[in-house]
Amino acid sequence: MDKVVATALEAVADVPDGASLAVGGFGLSGVPNVLIEALYERSVSGLSVVSNGFRRGGGGPPPLPLVKGGEIKVPPRQYLAGELELELIPQGTLAERLRAGGAGIPAFYTPAGVGTQVAEGGLPWRYDGSGGVALASPPKEVREFDGTEYVLERAIRTDFALVRAAKGDRHGNLVFNKSTRNFNPLAAMAGRITVAEVEELVEPGEIDPDAVHLPGIFVQRVIALTPEQAADKRIEQRTVSS
Repeated sequence: MDKVVATALEAVADVPDGASLAVGGFGLSGVPNVLIEALYERSVSGLSVVSNGFRRGGGGPPPLPLVKGGEIKVPPRQYLAGELELELIPQGTLAERLRAGGAGIPAFYTPAGVGTQVAEGGLPWRYDGSGGVALASPPKEVREFDGTEYVLERAIRTDFALVRAAKGDRHGNLVFNKSTRNFNPLAAMAGRITVAEVEELVEPGEIDPDAVHLPGIFVQRVIALTPEQAADKRIEQRTVSS
């Protein structure tokens, strides 16, 4: 099955207002910038975005189309002003929640967060714009296994997922480069419809099966980046030395 679509706009054309998205990337590594920009061009709004890359400062587009490129300071301001709802999740827990969603596991127990507001509740999800908390996280179930307490975490499934791969074939089999593999495969697994932008598009059979990081069963659409888009590697903090 040839899953290649012509443009990023075509690939995200059916993402509606209010959709949920899992977005890959680790820092600025492996962020599907082209697909994010396509969503921005469509002016899709009201999105629920799951990502490891919520930015605090500059360095490129955020994992959600709130602003277009440039400095990323709007999402934190919106959060503190009560315009944006944000749930902070321990990084390892987020990874496992995405993986569990893709694997069909509804929930799991983990020791991460026991004895903190992660388990006990009270983390600010949305502020009221005046410094108060309008919505806080609820307490979660905690159980003891063999003398150790664990908190129950629910799996994450989203309507769509956007990921970026170093190489992909027309069947959707993907290969990721180094740290881009940290969250992209997990985000792809969690999406009911997954769209992958690939830096290099090859024909089926050109990727050794042992080299496939994510099987095409998890990917519904593929777009091939231009050489310029593929070479656009953004740097979080550029430093130089004499």
